[in-house]
Amino acid sequence: MTRLVSRQPSYERRATRNEKMPRLRTKAGKERLLRRVRKQRLKSVTILPSLITILNGVFGFAAIIFAGEGEFVKAGYMVLLAMLADMLDGRLARMSQNTSSFGGQLDSLCDMVSFGVAPVFLMYQVLGTRLESSGFTGESFSQRFIWLASAAYMCCAAIRLARFNVENEEDESAHMSFVGLPSPAAAGVIVSLVIFNQEALPELAEKNTQFYTFCDSAIIYTLPALALGAAVLMVSRMRYPHIVNQYIKGKKPLSHLIRILLLLAFVYICKLPTAMVLAFCGFAASGFVKWLYSKVARKKGAVPHQDEAGQELLNEDLEPEE
Repeated sequence: MTRLVSRQPSYERRATRNEKMPRLRTKAGKERLLRRVRKQRLKSVTILPSLITILNGVFGFAAIIFAGEGEFVKAGYMVLLAMLADMLDGRLARMSQNTSSFGGQLDSLCDMVSFGVAPVFLMYQVLGTRLESSGFTGESFSQRFIWLASAAYMCCAAIRLARFNVENEEDESAHMSFVGLPSPAAAGVIVSLVIFNQEALPELAEKNTQFYTFCDSAIIYTLPALALGAAVLMVSRMRYPHIVNQYIKGKKPLSHLIRILLLLAFVYICKLPTAMVLAFCGFAASGFVKWLYSKVARKKGAVPHQDEAGQELLNEDLEPEE
């Protein structure tokens, strides 16, 4: 017995198939692409820049260990060594033209340890020790504020590094300035003050006790607030110059060489801890000062312009990016 089956005309089947295929192709293509991305394996890496990047993370880890053991000065210098490693790894990768997404992600992970966790853990240990020696026990308001400032700094450092990964360009010519305070500079504000408090100030105790007491109290009480300020500057859209690319690399005017020599002479006269405090705090404040000046200049109708190097523009350089 033959079963009669009503068949759809061929042209109607083709029309129905053509209506459904674009959607199926798009969905299936997306799924295949996602599977291909998930199964993608890293085949090769650049050895020397990656080793220096990992060394950055090792220095940050050592800083945390030293801070936990009460060796605050050693912990501060470990963070400074991490800054040096962080500066070298990116420079070597760009010079050898071997920049990669793997290197960028590894650099940010190590930066999070060295410049996001280690500085505020060092600050927390220093201030916690000072509070215990002053007789503060239990959960006081000061301890809660210090904890809050440390947590806020760590979160803003993570946001700053994640945003940098998304917006970063591998081209060396694009690295003339930073959007927001770089995390190494923010860490330098905290670490330089801790080193100055622990290493340079005790030398003043024998010469001038009152001045030592004033400086010591000022640093201890303002350090959490400075950490909060550095955290806000990291996630801001204020522009900060890339010191090496703008003032050192390549051919520059003779005035740049004179400024660098004067800076080295200033470091020799003031000694390293004092010079670091002035350098890091001055650099962190410079972005805010330029932003504030641009606001005042706009109200007066006189806004200076900037050349292609990105050094003097205030109306574009400090304007928040969309």
